[in-house]
Amino acid sequence: MADMHDFGGWVRDFEAEAERRGLQGDPAWERGARLDRPVLRSLQRFQVGEDGDGANLMAKAAGTGDGAYAEAVRLFVAEERNHARLLALLLAAGGARTITAHWSDTVFVRLRRTLGLRLELLVLMVAEVVALRYYRALRDGSGDRLTSDVAGRILADEQRHVPFHCDRLRESFRSTPRAIRTVVRCGWWVLLLGACAVVVWDHGPALRRLGVSGAAFVTDVTGLFSAVTEKVFGAGRL
Repeated sequence: MADMHDFGGWVRDFEAEAERRGLQGDPAWERGARLDRPVLRSLQRFQVGEDGDGANLMAKAAGTGDGAYAEAVRLFVAEERNHARLLALLLAAGGARTITAHWSDTVFVRLRRTLGLRLELLVLMVAEVVALRYYRALRDGSGDRLTSDVAGRILADEQRHVPFHCDRLRESFRSTPRAIRTVVRCGWWVLLLGACAVVVWDHGPALRRLGVSGAAFVTDVTGLFSAVTEKVFGAGRL
Protein backbone atom coordinates (compact mmCIF):
# COMPACT_ATOMS: atom_id res chain seq x y z
CA MET A 1 0.00 0.00 0.00
CA ALA A 2 1.40 3.39 -0.98
CA ASP A 3 1.77 6.16 1.56
CA MET A 4 -1.63 7.86 1.71
CA HIS A 5 -1.35 10.10 4.73
CA ASP A 6 -2.66 13.04 2.66
CA PHE A 7 -5.94 11.03 2.50
CA GLY A 8 -6.58 11.84 -1.14
CA GLY A 9 -4.93 8.51 -1.86
CA TRP A 10 -7.26 6.82 0.58
CA VAL A 11 -10.30 8.33 -1.16
CA ARG A 12 -9.09 6.83 -4.44
CA ASP A 13 -8.45 3.50 -2.71
CA PHE A 14 -11.96 3.35 -1.23
CA GLU A 15 -13.50 4.39 -4.55
CA ALA A 16 -11.56 1.74 -6.45
CA GLU A 17 -12.65 -0.88 -3.95
CA ALA A 18 -16.29 0.18 -4.26
CA GLU A 19 -16.03 -0.19 -8.04
CA ARG A 20 -14.38 -3.60 -7.72
CA ARG A 21 -17.05 -4.71 -5.24
CA GLY A 22 -19.78 -3.67 -7.64
CA LEU A 23 -18.23 -5.67 -10.46
CA GLN A 24 -17.74 -8.71 -8.21
CA GLY A 25 -21.34 -8.81 -7.07
CA ASP A 26 -22.72 -10.50 -3.97
CA PRO A 27 -21.86 -13.95 -2.63
CA ALA A 28 -24.02 -16.86 -3.77
CA TRP A 29 -26.68 -16.60 -1.06
CA GLU A 30 -28.65 -19.44 -2.64
CA ARG A 31 -26.05 -21.89 -1.36
CA GLY A 32 -27.30 -21.41 2.16
CA ALA A 33 -25.05 -21.62 5.21
CA ARG A 34 -24.57 -24.50 7.65
CA LEU A 35 -23.19 -23.22 10.93
CA ASP A 36 -23.20 -24.43 14.51
CA ARG A 37 -25.36 -22.48 16.94
CA PRO A 38 -22.42 -20.93 18.87
CA VAL A 39 -21.06 -19.48 15.62
CA LEU A 40 -24.48 -18.13 14.61
CA ARG A 41 -24.89 -16.47 18.01
CA SER A 42 -21.43 -14.94 17.70
CA LEU A 43 -22.21 -13.64 14.22
CA GLN A 44 -25.38 -12.02 15.51
CA ARG A 45 -23.33 -10.04 18.03
CA PHE A 46 -20.71 -9.02 15.49
CA GLN A 47 -23.43 -7.97 13.05
CA VAL A 48 -24.82 -5.55 15.63
CA GLY A 49 -21.34 -4.06 16.00
CA GLU A 50 -21.03 -3.50 12.25
CA ASP A 51 -24.50 -1.97 11.98
CA GLY A 52 -23.90 1.53 13.36
CA ASP A 53 -24.85 4.44 11.12
CA GLY A 54 -21.46 6.18 11.45
CA ALA A 55 -23.02 9.66 11.54
CA ASN A 56 -21.12 10.67 14.67
CA LEU A 57 -17.75 9.69 13.22
CA MET A 58 -18.49 11.40 9.90
CA ALA A 59 -19.47 14.60 11.71
CA LYS A 60 -16.20 14.61 13.64
CA ALA A 61 -14.23 13.96 10.46
CA ALA A 62 -16.01 16.84 8.72
CA GLY A 63 -15.09 19.04 11.67
CA THR A 64 -11.37 18.61 10.96
CA GLY A 65 -11.64 20.83 7.89
CA ASP A 66 -9.85 18.19 5.81
CA GLY A 67 -12.23 17.45 2.96
CA ALA A 68 -10.28 14.46 1.68
CA TYR A 69 -10.22 12.85 5.11
CA ALA A 70 -13.94 13.49 5.63
CA GLU A 71 -14.72 11.84 2.29
CA ALA A 72 -12.47 8.88 3.11
CA VAL A 73 -14.32 8.41 6.41
CA ARG A 74 -17.66 8.53 4.60
CA LEU A 75 -16.46 5.77 2.28
CA PHE A 76 -15.10 3.80 5.24
CA VAL A 77 -18.52 4.00 6.93
CA ALA A 78 -20.15 2.78 3.72
CA GLU A 79 -17.91 -0.30 3.81
CA GLU A 80 -18.81 -0.97 7.43
CA ARG A 81 -22.49 -0.72 6.56
CA ASN A 82 -21.91 -3.22 3.77
CA HIS A 83 -20.34 -5.58 6.31
CA ALA A 84 -23.52 -5.37 8.39
CA ARG A 85 -25.58 -6.12 5.29
CA LEU A 86 -23.42 -9.11 4.35
CA LEU A 87 -23.60 -10.55 7.86
CA ALA A 88 -27.37 -10.07 8.02
CA LEU A 89 -27.78 -11.95 4.75
CA LEU A 90 -25.38 -14.65 5.93
CA LEU A 91 -27.43 -15.11 9.08
CA ALA A 92 -30.58 -15.36 6.99
CA ALA A 93 -28.87 -17.97 4.80
CA GLY A 94 -28.13 -19.93 7.96
CA GLY A 95 -31.71 -19.68 9.20
CA ALA A 96 -30.99 -17.12 11.92
CA ARG A 97 -32.24 -13.59 12.54
CA THR A 98 -30.30 -10.46 13.37
CA ILE A 99 -30.59 -9.02 16.87
CA THR A 100 -31.29 -5.40 17.66
CA ALA A 101 -28.73 -4.86 20.44
CA HIS A 102 -26.06 -6.47 22.58
CA TRP A 103 -24.60 -5.10 25.80
CA SER A 104 -20.99 -5.13 24.57
CA ASP A 105 -21.84 -3.05 21.50
CA THR A 106 -23.92 -0.62 23.59
CA VAL A 107 -20.98 0.02 25.93
CA PHE A 108 -18.56 0.34 23.03
CA VAL A 109 -20.71 2.82 21.11
CA ARG A 110 -21.43 5.00 24.15
CA LEU A 111 -17.73 5.16 24.97
CA ARG A 112 -16.83 6.18 21.42
CA ARG A 113 -19.50 8.85 21.13
CA THR A 114 -18.45 10.66 24.30
CA LEU A 115 -14.95 11.25 22.92
CA GLY A 116 -13.30 13.54 20.41
CA LEU A 117 -12.17 12.23 17.04
CA ARG A 118 -8.71 11.12 18.12
CA LEU A 119 -9.89 9.17 21.14
CA GLU A 120 -12.84 7.74 19.20
CA LEU A 121 -10.40 6.37 16.63
CA LEU A 122 -8.32 4.79 19.39
CA VAL A 123 -11.40 2.94 20.62
CA LEU A 124 -12.50 2.06 17.09
CA MET A 125 -9.05 0.65 16.28
CA VAL A 126 -9.34 -1.86 19.12
CA ALA A 127 -12.46 -3.26 17.46
CA GLU A 128 -10.78 -3.25 14.05
CA VAL A 129 -7.78 -5.24 15.28
CA VAL A 130 -10.01 -7.76 17.06
CA ALA A 131 -12.00 -8.06 13.83
CA LEU A 132 -8.86 -8.96 11.88
CA ARG A 133 -8.39 -12.12 13.92
CA TYR A 134 -12.08 -12.93 14.26
CA TYR A 135 -12.85 -12.84 10.55
CA ARG A 136 -9.72 -14.82 9.75
CA ALA A 137 -10.90 -17.51 12.15
CA LEU A 138 -14.35 -17.42 10.55
CA ARG A 139 -12.92 -17.62 7.04
CA ASP A 140 -10.56 -20.48 7.78
CA GLY A 141 -12.47 -22.48 10.38
CA SER A 142 -16.17 -22.37 9.54
CA GLY A 143 -16.12 -25.30 7.14
CA ASP A 144 -18.89 -23.56 5.20
CA ARG A 145 -18.27 -22.19 1.72
CA LEU A 146 -20.63 -19.22 1.89
CA THR A 147 -19.42 -18.19 5.33
CA SER A 148 -15.79 -18.38 4.22
CA ASP A 149 -16.60 -16.18 1.23
CA VAL A 150 -18.35 -13.53 3.35
CA ALA A 151 -15.66 -13.57 6.04
CA GLY A 152 -12.90 -13.29 3.44
CA ARG A 153 -14.51 -10.23 1.89
CA ILE A 154 -14.90 -8.50 5.25
CA LEU A 155 -11.37 -9.43 6.30
CA ALA A 156 -9.92 -7.91 3.13
CA ASP A 157 -11.67 -4.63 3.96
CA GLU A 158 -10.50 -4.66 7.57
CA GLN A 159 -6.92 -5.18 6.41
CA ARG A 160 -7.23 -1.85 4.58
CA HIS A 161 -9.12 -0.08 7.37
CA VAL A 162 -6.38 -0.59 9.95
CA PRO A 163 -3.61 1.28 8.06
CA PHE A 164 -6.13 3.98 7.10
CA HIS A 165 -6.88 4.75 10.74
CA CYS A 166 -3.22 4.37 11.65
CA ASP A 167 -2.32 7.13 9.21
CA ARG A 168 -4.77 9.54 10.82
CA LEU A 169 -3.72 8.66 14.36
CA ARG A 170 -0.02 8.91 13.56
CA GLU A 171 -0.52 12.39 12.14
CA SER A 172 -2.68 13.48 15.08
CA PHE A 173 -0.09 12.38 17.66
CA ARG A 174 2.95 13.67 15.76
CA SER A 175 3.29 16.87 17.82
CA THR A 176 2.07 15.40 21.13
CA PRO A 177 4.72 15.37 23.89
CA ARG A 178 6.45 12.04 24.37
CA ALA A 179 5.19 11.64 27.96
CA ILE A 180 1.57 12.01 26.88
CA ARG A 181 2.06 9.59 23.99
CA THR A 182 3.45 7.05 26.45
CA VAL A 183 0.44 7.40 28.74
CA VAL A 184 -1.98 7.09 25.82
CA ARG A 185 -0.15 4.07 24.49
CA CYS A 186 -0.36 2.32 27.85
CA GLY A 187 -4.05 3.15 28.20
CA TRP A 188 -4.65 1.86 24.68
CA TRP A 189 -3.09 -1.47 25.63
CA VAL A 190 -5.33 -1.71 28.70
CA LEU A 191 -8.38 -1.13 26.51
CA LEU A 192 -7.22 -3.77 24.02
CA LEU A 193 -6.65 -6.38 26.71
CA GLY A 194 -10.06 -5.64 28.21
CA ALA A 195 -11.67 -6.08 24.79
CA CYS A 196 -9.84 -9.39 24.32
CA ALA A 197 -11.15 -10.63 27.64
CA VAL A 198 -14.72 -9.71 26.66
CA VAL A 199 -14.43 -11.43 23.27
CA VAL A 200 -12.94 -14.60 24.73
CA TRP A 201 -15.66 -14.72 27.38
CA ASP A 202 -18.55 -13.80 25.08
CA HIS A 203 -17.45 -15.59 21.90
CA GLY A 204 -15.33 -18.40 23.36
CA PRO A 205 -17.63 -21.26 22.28
CA ALA A 206 -17.68 -19.94 18.71
CA LEU A 207 -13.92 -19.47 18.61
CA ARG A 208 -13.40 -23.04 19.80
CA ARG A 209 -15.76 -24.32 17.09
CA LEU A 210 -13.65 -22.38 14.60
CA GLY A 211 -10.50 -24.04 15.88
CA VAL A 212 -9.05 -21.13 17.85
CA SER A 213 -8.47 -21.32 21.59
CA GLY A 214 -8.92 -18.27 23.76
CA ALA A 215 -5.19 -18.12 24.48
CA ALA A 216 -4.32 -18.33 20.79
CA PHE A 217 -6.84 -15.61 19.98
CA VAL A 218 -5.37 -13.23 22.57
CA THR A 219 -1.81 -14.00 21.47
CA ASP A 220 -2.61 -13.28 17.84
CA VAL A 221 -4.57 -10.10 18.57
CA THR A 222 -1.84 -8.68 20.80
CA GLY A 223 0.71 -9.42 18.08
CA LEU A 224 -1.36 -7.48 15.56
CA PHE A 225 -1.91 -4.66 18.03
CA SER A 226 1.78 -4.36 18.78
CA ALA A 227 2.38 -3.60 15.10
CA VAL A 228 -0.43 -1.03 15.17
CA THR A 229 0.92 0.81 18.21
CA GLU A 230 4.36 0.92 16.64
CA LYS A 231 2.88 2.33 13.45
CA VAL A 232 1.06 5.06 15.37
CA PHE A 233 3.61 5.96 18.04
CA GLY A 234 6.93 4.62 16.76
CA ALA A 235 8.95 4.28 13.62
CA GLY A 236 7.50 0.96 12.46
CA ARG A 237 5.19 0.36 9.54
CA LEU A 238 2.42 -2.18 9.09
